Amino acid sequence: MAEMGSKGVTAGKIASNVQKKLTRAQEKVLQKLGKADETKDEQFEQCVQNFNKQLTEGTRLQKDLRTYLASVKAMHEASKKLNECLQEVYEPDWPGRDEANKIAENNDLLWMDYHQKLVDQALLTMDTYLGQFPDIKSRIAKRGRKLVDYDSARHHYESLQTAKKKDEVKIAKAEEELIKAQKVFEEMNVDLQEELPSLWNSRVGFYVNTFQSIAGLEENFHKEMSKLNQNLNDVLVSLEKQHGSNTFTVKAQPSDNAPAKGNKSPSPPPDGSPAATPEIRVNHEPEPASGATPGASIPKSPSQPAEALEVAGGTQPAPGAQEPGETAASEAASSSLPAVVVETFSATVNGTVEGSSGAGRLDLPPGFMFKVQAQHDYTATDTDELQLKAGDVVLVIPFQNPEEQDEGWLMGVKESDWNQHKELEKCRGVFPENFTERVQ
Repeated sequence: MAEMGSKGVTAGKIASNVQKKLTRAQEKVLQKLGKADETKDEQFEQCVQNFNKQLTEGTRLQKDLRTYLASVKAMHEASKKLNECLQEVYEPDWPGRDEANKIAENNDLLWMDYHQKLVDQALLTMDTYLGQFPDIKSRIAKRGRKLVDYDSARHHYESLQTAKKKDEVKIAKAEEELIKAQKVFEEMNVDLQEELPSLWNSRVGFYVNTFQSIAGLEENFHKEMSKLNQNLNDVLVSLEKQHGSNTFTVKAQPSDNAPAKGNKSPSPPPDGSPAATPEIRVNHEPEPASGATPGASIPKSPSQPAEALEVAGGTQPAPGAQEPGETAASEAASSSLPAVVVETFSATVNGTVEGSSGAGRLDLPPGFMFKVQAQHDYTATDTDELQLKAGDVVLVIPFQNPEEQDEGWLMGVKESDWNQHKELEKCRGVFPENFTERVQ
């Protein structure tokens, strides 16, 4: 019997709920058709609009914050991979390896700490803030239903009162239902009327605290990260200083991997080298010194090696003697002219061209164009390349076949080899122009 009673109560409750839904639906239809008035509360409707707007803004902020956190995590992973790459390429015998590894560890910890603090101080606060909206939204919807119930009870009571044939029992019951519906509605309405404005005003403080937390965490993170980056920069600067340009030489490649003669590309010289900067040349054309033999002519450029020094009219002084002003002329020339011109000028002032060395300077390889001096060591990677040491002077000559010349490469013979052998076929070779600097 108890079970049947329980089932009966349940069935009765279901029937009551169904009846309420039908009554509400009927009341709404009448209100939309204008056949029944509807209780309006413009102030409350404004609070509901604010509530919906606040919920929309909060939901968007939560979504964007989660996207930001995902980006931080992605940046953490990218930074971690980059540091792992540095650790792999940083050879064990290089100075600062331990410091670089420690910086990488601190970098990883700093990213983890930043992400966790964002979760604790921003995301969890955001979740808590939005957690109150579902309950209030449910209560607003329930208040709307209770308002329909109240209007329906009110209309039913009014219709019984205005009926031609009055039934006092029904009127009394309808009045009782009206009072009950009004009480339930007003209790809910009063609570929401207090909560909604308070919730709306709380958004300002919440936004301030949230963005202040994010800004403060990001500021501290970048300060600490800046220190780590500065420390890493110091380690790399120390590595660069301890490994000069002579250490990082260009190593020869296996012969089977050597580039074809028609596809050479010059290797870059060490950063900051003179060869890496635009070349600035000044053509000096010295005036004949007072002690020079009248009528002597001086070559204007090394591109005219075939011109002989002409000594016209005038007597040559005795060996070992010096003409007045010779010393001053020699010093003036040496302070403003390239070495070859100075020496040639000195020989002209003396009135002679010394036999062996003079002939060596004037006997230049066929097609000689200009001289360059190696600024860095260069290790040849093929049989047709010159092996250079810093300071070597190279006499530049044209390619036999101009089509074989690659951009950034020159053909030449080292001055020391030429003076010793005088054989182009044996001594000439190609070399990267950016490892040298023009001197004449």
